[in-house]
Amino acid sequence: MAEGQPHLSIQMSDSNTNGIPSRKQSSSDLPSRGGSILTFHNICYHVNVKTGFLCCQKTADKEVLRDVNGIMRPGLNAILGPTGSGKSSLLDILAARKDPHGLSGDILINGAPQPANFKCTSGYVVQDDVVMGTLTVRENLKFSAALRLPKSVKEQEKNERVNQIIKELGLSKVADSKIGTQFTRGVSGGERKRTNIGMELITDPAILFLDEPTTGLDASTANAVLLLLKRMAKQGKTIIFSIHQPRYSIFRLFDNLTLLAAGRVLYHGPAQHAIEYFQSIGYECEPYNNPADFFLDIINGDSTAVAMSKTDETNTESTEERTEYDKTLAETLAEKYSNSAYYQETKAVLENISLGNKKKTKAVFRQITYANSFLHQLKWVSKRTFKNLVGNPQASIAQLCVTAFLGLVVGAIFFGLKEDAAGLQNRVGAMFFLTTNQCFSSISAIELFVVEKKIFTHEYISGYYRTSAYFISKLMADLIPMRTIPSIIFTCIIYFMLGLKPTVEAFFTMMFTLMMVSYTATSMALAIAAGQSVVAVANLLMTITFVFMIIFSGLLVNLTSIMSWLSWLKYFSIPRYGMTALQINELTGLNFCSSSNNMSLISNDNYRQISQPWCTGDEYLKNQGIDASSWGLWQNHLALACMTVIFLTIAYLKLHFMKKFS
Repeated sequence: MAEGQPHLSIQMSDSNTNGIPSRKQSSSDLPSRGGSILTFHNICYHVNVKTGFLCCQKTADKEVLRDVNGIMRPGLNAILGPTGSGKSSLLDILAARKDPHGLSGDILINGAPQPANFKCTSGYVVQDDVVMGTLTVRENLKFSAALRLPKSVKEQEKNERVNQIIKELGLSKVADSKIGTQFTRGVSGGERKRTNIGMELITDPAILFLDEPTTGLDASTANAVLLLLKRMAKQGKTIIFSIHQPRYSIFRLFDNLTLLAAGRVLYHGPAQHAIEYFQSIGYECEPYNNPADFFLDIINGDSTAVAMSKTDETNTESTEERTEYDKTLAETLAEKYSNSAYYQETKAVLENISLGNKKKTKAVFRQITYANSFLHQLKWVSKRTFKNLVGNPQASIAQLCVTAFLGLVVGAIFFGLKEDAAGLQNRVGAMFFLTTNQCFSSISAIELFVVEKKIFTHEYISGYYRTSAYFISKLMADLIPMRTIPSIIFTCIIYFMLGLKPTVEAFFTMMFTLMMVSYTATSMALAIAAGQSVVAVANLLMTITFVFMIIFSGLLVNLTSIMSWLSWLKYFSIPRYGMTALQINELTGLNFCSSSNNMSLISNDNYRQISQPWCTGDEYLKNQGIDASSWGLWQNHLALACMTVIFLTIAYLKLHFMKKFS
């Protein structure tokens, strides 16, 4: 780090040899440490779980955590437990990222209540990678620096901060390499995880949370990541993380261990004293056995290294009832821990710290603060969005190529339309296809919010940007290049190959109509997809909706013949407005009669029931119940514009009020 910038350095005052204070340390010494000390008091957490199916669903109260107490000091603080033990829930609660409903207890930082914006000032590395794969390591870190560091920090200082983190995390060789996507290969898993960590280190948080930091990594890479965290812990940081089943080389790096099962604490204290503690209550670890595996075996009740004393007979009897075995064993171990000297010492320190701090912490979950203005956020989020668009040719260039190819195919099918009976039929068919194609091509917009849902949720909670900045940037990146440009290409190819009305006004009216149809359909896709987690579900909803809209588009059925109690559905059909506008634009003023066909438009006997054949485009429009006036044309565009605004409003509100806590 360059001189003169101590406020940006992640270096902190030295601690003792293992990076944490001794177990006997008093509460009066807490603020003098280089890092922050987090304490949690009587944490209980309940959730409502729905069981059954549809009308037979029942809601049951599930206890996730009960009377959880502890101290997390500077160093490596591991939360260990089997699946379903509550370790991830505890981590999220400590990081102020859990839904406060059903939560009770107090969380203090250096003896004081958690700051209201704690989730913005602390660091949190989620289990799944939340870096943009189309950007480089440096670009991702610069994005975090630009939005999380205040504007008062000069650009040069931000770049120096990024360079320092790249160096300290060992990412110098891959700093300008892309992270990688499902289509393009990028950096390794360990380098990706270190980039995630670097994104959080930008603000130099005193407390860093990590959810399963070794998930998806091989043993060697996982060990390298924990060694990195150990070095950071020795510099004074308080690092709290959940982990499932670490190998011994990782376990021996832990400074403090919290062992959970069924939402209860089975042990909380120095990691290296855990074996000694379990030995004292009758559980002997076999030589060469991994301590972490040994603890999980005890919890699961299938350890081969159990030497039970006579005082454990009640526990032995309880194991006969296998249906309640796990819960009973967890209760027994939790009771033993609550009677141990480790718990009594921890409880005494916690009671001393909590004196005079009786404030509840529910309110802290609701406040998010931002380091920069809305315009600054919009600038950087839009910049990243366009970079992602350019760096993902499968979703941008490919779509343009498909549009051009499809335009040529359709142009060849309907090539050179004539002003006769077949010409009218082909014109109407071509317009139906154009509007239908614009609708179904907008389904790709579903992925706009679904694919990046985890990234958006994490960055929003961490205070990167406002929902409005993210929403507007996505619209700018999708509506402008991905909907406008294909509509222009499609119109330019189709219009002249089909030989439609040769006027400038008609040409641009058709182009504008196709754009409006695309905008409206895309807006509906965003409204359906916002808040969804599965692309397939949103895709299904979009497809079903468009199928019903197509029925009322005006081609498959004459809208004037529909029964009154169903005819109102036509007002919700996007293809109907687009097709009506295209028909008014093209058919008005055209004459499809000639002496050769003797005023007969269609030779099919099914159509001879019509008393007066359609001789002109105006007659056809009148038969379809379409107002061919100028206002009749533009009222369709107005209807599409209103629907676009409504759908975009729904999409924004769903995104804004989407559940952003785990």
